[in-house]
Amino acid sequence: MSAWGKKEPEYKELAEMVAQTPGISARELARQLGVSASTVTRRLPSLEEAGILLTEDNEGRLWPFGKHK
Repeated sequence: MSAWGKKEPEYKELAEMVAQTPGISARELARQLGVSASTVTRRLPSLEEAGILLTEDNEGRLWPFGKHK
C-alpha cells in the first residue's frame, strides 16, 4: 500500500486546510495539524502523486495550484 493509502485522511486534511487558508506557511499548517513542519514538507510529494497540486511561493507559503497571486 502506498503512503497515500495509509495516510489518506491526514493528507486530505492538509490539502483542505491549504484550500481554506491559501498562503498558509508550512510551519503554521504543521502547528494547526499538531505535527512537525518536516512532516508537512514530507507529505507534499505524496499529495502531488495523488493529484493534489500545491505550490510554494518564495516566502514558503503554500497555495492551491494556480490560485495564488
